Parts: sequence; C-alpha cells; structure tokens
Amino acid sequence: MANLLSDENFDLYIVRALRGLGHDVLTVQEAGFGNRGIDDAVVLDLANVERRALVTFDKLDFLRLHRLVRFHCGIIICSDDRDRLALAQRIHDAVVAMPDLTNQLIRVYRPNNS
Repeated sequence: MANLLSDENFDLYIVRALRGLGHDVLTVQEAGFGNRGIDDAVVLDLANVERRALVTFDKLDFLRLHRLVRFHCGIIICSDDRDRLALAQRIHDAVVAMPDLTNQLIRVYRPNNS
C-alpha cells in the first residue's frame, strides 16, 4: 500500500478510512505543522522528505506545483465528496492501480450523479 501525507485541509475521516484500507497516512498535523498555514510548496517538500505522496483537496495550487517541481513522490488531488468512504475507496483504487507514484499527478473526482 501507499505512504501518504494528507494536507492540512484534508478530512480526518477519509484519512482513517485510508488507514483501514492498509495505507500509511501521516497528517500534516501529526507531522507538527498543523494550524500554521504553511505554504503549499513546503507541504510538498515535507511529503518528499517523508517519502510520501500528497493527498489534498487543493487542486489549483498543487496542479501548479506538479508542473513546476522537478521531483515529487506523487500528488493526489481530490474533489470533495460527502460520501467520505466512497472517496477513500476511489483514492485507494487509484493508488493501487499505479505501480509507482513518483512524479505522478492523480485526479480523484466525485462521480457525476446525473
């Protein structure tokens, strides 16, 4: 399973669900950077130091960083979903489908219910 770092705004319920699916998830808060409003580039650096892919709801900033940064351990950008278990499962499915997350940008979107 994957080693992940959840961004400061990421839902703790989803973090717990991902852990239940076998992923090693560290939160920014657990890493000692909670409630500091640290810059997104610093969060991505922390993920790299910890050798973890970053999981976030912050699409625009991390899409920009994916384009600018030469190396990262993976970025997973998600759209919010009230069905948090379903979102955790979609993240899990996307991550296990990738043999290596290095320098990958993975988009996990809420399905269209129309």
